Amino acid sequence: MIGDLETFQDELAASGFPPLVNKLAGPGFRGRIETRDLGPLRLVSLDTPASACIGRERDASDGEHLAIKVMARGRTRVEQGRGHADLGPADLVLLDPTRTLRFESTAATHVTVLVPRRELRIRPAQLDRLIGERIDGSHGPGALVSVLARESARSATGFRKAEALRSAAAIIELIAVALEARLGDQQPAPDEWLRNRIAGYIEARLADPDLSPPGIAAAHHISVRRLHKLFEDQPLTVAALIRRRRLERCRAELTGSGRTVTAVAARWGFTDPTHFSKLFKSTYGYNARALVTSNRAQTTKTRTAEPEQDGGDQDRQ
Repeated sequence: MIGDLETFQDELAASGFPPLVNKLAGPGFRGRIETRDLGPLRLVSLDTPASACIGRERDASDGEHLAIKVMARGRTRVEQGRGHADLGPADLVLLDPTRTLRFESTAATHVTVLVPRRELRIRPAQLDRLIGERIDGSHGPGALVSVLARESARSATGFRKAEALRSAAAIIELIAVALEARLGDQQPAPDEWLRNRIAGYIEARLADPDLSPPGIAAAHHISVRRLHKLFEDQPLTVAALIRRRRLERCRAELTGSGRTVTAVAARWGFTDPTHFSKLFKSTYGYNARALVTSNRAQTTKTRTAEPEQDGGDQDRQ
């Protein structure tokens, strides 16, 4: 959609962007905005004239998403948190919509990927180091994210639900890799190093139904109190992290495996199917069984279509 300033700002707000004040916008302002959803991701393509914008700090309750801004054309200088980034074509930057933001840009084309904060699982200390820092989009993981974001914004249509969820998961994983690479060789503080080690330990043992804070603390030769202290400033407690990662594994497997809800839940440490079903719905807003039903329907549809296609080929021969 191409529109004047008021229309453009309305569309921007509807897409989930924070309110921005553009100091350079005048009566002749014309901007283009297109929004596409891909699973939990929202892809927003923007064409804007030269701009100088300020976004004020917002309440934390508005912070469901983080934003990956990818340049396609033009140049932008972004300032947020302790970081500032001078971006050219293909470069990207991580932004937090709840924090004060300033940017100046030439006439530009860019794509912003709005990612649910919980999906990236970035710890506050890491977020502080990444916000507002340029990520090179010319090589390495940053280049993969840059290309994929721009292509997805153009072609993210016609996906079945399962396809959209799996495609979004792949994009999110690539973003996480690019962000981890940007952290580079910065040495974490001792507590952060231990938290990362514990997070890896948890990830490797999600299928163990006995995985719990006391066992994790004992394996790392610390007290349970010390373990909880390590995670007190993190988005999730230890128990909540285990639960969340198990749910994410279950959702991914239910999307494509064809196994029953009970079997998948048990495989990832949920011993009570009823509790699992309630927890899954409260987290994602839909029943776990819906993923199995959708997957079976798509499989049945594909199998039904195959004989017709084979028969058609035989007739032509």
